[in-house]
Amino acid sequence: MTLPRSTYHYRLTGKHGTLTDAELAAIIEDIQDELPCYGYRRVTHELRRRGLGINHKKVARVMREAGLGIKPRRRFVRTTDSRQDGPIFPNLYRNIIPDRPDQVSVADFTYIRVATDLCYLAIILDACSRKVIDHALSRHLDTELALAAVHAAVMSRNPPRGCIHHADRGCQYASRDVLEAAGLRGSMSSAGNAYHNANAESFMKTLKVEEVYRAGYETFADVAARLPMFIKQLYNAKRLHSALGYRTPEEFDTLFAQKAAWFRWRNVVQPKGFISGSVLSGNLTILLREVPVMCKIRPHEGLNPVSLWQCIRLASCARICL
Repeated sequence: MTLPRSTYHYRLTGKHGTLTDAELAAIIEDIQDELPCYGYRRVTHELRRRGLGINHKKVARVMREAGLGIKPRRRFVRTTDSRQDGPIFPNLYRNIIPDRPDQVSVADFTYIRVATDLCYLAIILDACSRKVIDHALSRHLDTELALAAVHAAVMSRNPPRGCIHHADRGCQYASRDVLEAAGLRGSMSSAGNAYHNANAESFMKTLKVEEVYRAGYETFADVAARLPMFIKQLYNAKRLHSALGYRTPEEFDTLFAQKAAWFRWRNVVQPKGFISGSVLSGNLTILLREVPVMCKIRPHEGLNPVSLWQCIRLASCARICL
């Protein structure tokens, strides 16, 4: 009997090896009940996060056979009018993704259709983490709506002075005094070029497809009640982003904060310059090892860098500098 060599080494690994197509389809339906616009790529990564390492081709086939695809999109209403007499800021962003949060925020408007009228949403996103910093909702598309979103974002995030605030050329964003008072530098896209504000446009597409078109809002009160839940509980906390390595924006923020804490600790404790010492306090003995040994510790080995930083501060009085 002629069999390929791989046959002798093949082993079923994990419980996904015993899943039937029907069982896999049921799991995918559970995922799509919460995140209904996940395609096969995000579903595959979500399955891996749940311990099911299933090939993306199988996921795509099962979704296709079970009719678990994504519904088509609807048409849009224009919300940007570039013909305005206010200041035009240069494009400081240019779609260059910053290497850390709180450096560039992007802003945009969109409309939301209710039974008898339209309401409007203004959002502020962090260009690095894709996290929605804050938003504002109104029945009118005006400057007050844009300023409300800016004020809410500044209050909740407190960005450093010099942070770039990028938007399109809508007249609602042409308020130099407000941006300067908040310590923000204004930036605007070219007229009619949506690609210059791609992050914000991408979020608006996600919002429309995954929430607005499915929700069937009847009144402004429905929008005010449900939309913040989608933004905070699903988009920021649960929705996987391919640009973030299939992490959520909040996970990305947490990982960056841990990395920053680790580098702060590393910069304070240098790999040379002091001798081992100890501090005695009752029965408590804190023994400071040689720094080269300490520098071998890494956050991924199970040590919280923030806790490590606190320990170093506690024991700093025992250092004997050369």
